[in-house]
Amino acid sequence: MARWASLSWLILGLSSPLVWAGPAFENSAIVRTVDLGGSLVHVTTTYAVRALEAGQTAYQFALANDEWKKTSWTEVKVKGQQNTLPLVDVPQAADSDAHLFAVTLPRNLAVNDTIHLVLDTVQTHATYPWPEKAGQKDPQLLKYDAQLFILSPYQTQVQRTKVKSSSPNIISYTTPEGAEQFAKDEVVTKSGTTLTYGPYANIDPSVGTGFVRKHQKSINVHYSYDYPVLEVKKLQRFAEISHWGSNLNIEDKIELRNSGPALKGHFSRIEHQSSGFYHSVSPHVVNSLTLHLPAGIHDAYYYDLNGNVSTSRLRTVPSVAKNSKANQYSIFEMRPRYPVLGGWNYTFTLGWDSPLADSVSYDSKEEKYIVGVPVWTLIPGAVVNDAEVKIVLPEGATDVQFISPFPSLSEEISTHVTYLDTTGRPAVSLDYKDLTDKHTGMIYVSYKVPLSAHLKKPVAVAAAFFSLFFFALTARRVDLRLHKE
Repeated sequence: MARWASLSWLILGLSSPLVWAGPAFENSAIVRTVDLGGSLVHVTTTYAVRALEAGQTAYQFALANDEWKKTSWTEVKVKGQQNTLPLVDVPQAADSDAHLFAVTLPRNLAVNDTIHLVLDTVQTHATYPWPEKAGQKDPQLLKYDAQLFILSPYQTQVQRTKVKSSSPNIISYTTPEGAEQFAKDEVVTKSGTTLTYGPYANIDPSVGTGFVRKHQKSINVHYSYDYPVLEVKKLQRFAEISHWGSNLNIEDKIELRNSGPALKGHFSRIEHQSSGFYHSVSPHVVNSLTLHLPAGIHDAYYYDLNGNVSTSRLRTVPSVAKNSKANQYSIFEMRPRYPVLGGWNYTFTLGWDSPLADSVSYDSKEEKYIVGVPVWTLIPGAVVNDAEVKIVLPEGATDVQFISPFPSLSEEISTHVTYLDTTGRPAVSLDYKDLTDKHTGMIYVSYKVPLSAHLKKPVAVAAAFFSLFFFALTARRVDLRLHKE
């Protein structure tokens, strides 16, 4: 589920403006695992919770305000289960150092009952290049900042934080001072690609300003990252449904940016070609991207501001039956017109057609069509800063309803007019921000198309041709000469 949940889950007294929850639970152990990346940082925190009072059904989590601001995805599950638990924000004081949100537990807990909860979050724009500039052959080094202690409104017996890098080349890391009073052993240890902060014991409820200002410490990790740091500044997805052509056309306009260290000095084509020959291209240079497009697509096109780009390859697969569990994709190997170095932008358009039957179904009972459109085509490791998805329905569609897989910033139903239209087509527009690899799924739109709407286009075309022929026939019989012979 996404960061926000429905207000219908505001139950169990969560509307009271409490800053912390009280002694209803105790954290036997908390383990936080931070998987360092480029534009995205995945954080998994496991809570071993013990109930101190009977009948407890709601547990509260806390994130530091700085961490909450860069968190774009939040999801809670019971360890070992697939179903997500509903989340709701908890009102708190304006000067609080933490953001609280609560989860409804799947069962009532008796005294001393335990449950293991897993909090998954995805952080965006949480890393930054350091140094800020690098040469073509220099390594890519990033920095990541975080808070040492995991905040919680409950007493915590033991907690630890593991910071994992994809490369064992960790340049430096912080050894916080003043944490010795909580450490059971070393304050921080390094083993291969993993830094372990803790274990720390006997942590008091830490969402109050007193604990944060007295004990909270900042940690910083400087590490090597061997993949491009990609950022989509703006994504515009346009999906058009045609019943007459039995076709779904999807077109993406993408403003891609390499957010790695900016190029130091001038770009050398000779140096770049030689690096490619010896397979030693720097990780912060984007030479190609591999995208997974839907199965059964045809008539794909890819162009940038200068025109068509023919240096790419598309391998399509046939359409997959709707009830099939096969997970097949068309593979698009995209090569930009030029290598995209750190700080450089690349704007391009990618589109394709697909059979409408692969995406639409018909509810004969409600006499409604239901179509599913993906929110976006995943670019591995990239974050989408701003996204706009517009789905254009057939002309004459009525009773339009839609469901987004996660909340959007804004929603609108408007009218889109194109060629051979008379009254225009209904269009559903949704805006999103900070999309990650977790923000996948389909936007489902349901609508009705009466028979008169199906006949509107051929009637309009026939009327246009009849008017043209009538005008030509009438024009031949009009004599506009001033003087007759």
